[in-house]
Amino acid sequence: MGYLADPKFMCTVTLIPTQENNFILTSNRDEAVNRKTLLPEFYQVNKTRMLFPKDAVAGGTWIGVSDKNTMICLLNGGFEIHERSASYRQSRGVVVKDLLEADDLEKAILAYNCKGVEPFTIVAVNWQSDLLLFEMVWDGQQKHLRRLEKETHIWSSSTLYTKDMKATRKKWFAAYENQNVLTSMSLLDFHKNAGVGDKDIDLQIDRGFLKTRSITQIVKNEEELSMRYENLQNKEVSTVVFEAITA
Repeated sequence: MGYLADPKFMCTVTLIPTQENNFILTSNRDEAVNRKTLLPEFYQVNKTRMLFPKDAVAGGTWIGVSDKNTMICLLNGGFEIHERSASYRQSRGVVVKDLLEADDLEKAILAYNCKGVEPFTIVAVNWQSDLLLFEMVWDGQQKHLRRLEKETHIWSSSTLYTKDMKATRKKWFAAYENQNVLTSMSLLDFHKNAGVGDKDIDLQIDRGFLKTRSITQIVKNEEELSMRYENLQNKEVSTVVFEAITA
């Protein structure tokens, strides 16, 4: 039996490599107002320890870290908006957990069977040795994998953000970077407040039935790897340390 098409949630993601093998990834999740999400928890998936928030309806996730020194973040849609099928072979939320298990992330992405999965974009980081940054886009027909330069990046889901909207948000981010030091706190400020008062395109959107429901931030620095999850509806903040970094 095929899976029903996943919920049409969207994301805005920024990725900022910092010194050494460190990074900050911040993700706004835009979702239907009545869809429930569980706070980040630790899960043992086969032999891999993972930390992720869970969609209470489908049981999948859009973002997580694992003890394979891997971080995966998924955005719905490929390069542009697509026509959705009634059902698919597999939920996209499964992809995140599958890749978090990989011993060799790049090989796992190249070998992954995306046939029958709705289009998506993966932002992936691995720090097994050097810091490696990847983007993989599944457009419904083929995979497009590239290694990313160690510089700032921003993505907006293609499901409801047009090319013009994406370009505008990139300009906002470039201007913000020029005027601010990018830290975990300043990036949260950007993800909460960037925009011009248009709730269709601002970083926090409000389209009535669909709003920016949460912000998840993963920070890897010299001391620890942590995940901060903020529910924007009830202002609840959960911060979980996945790993303490020791010399």
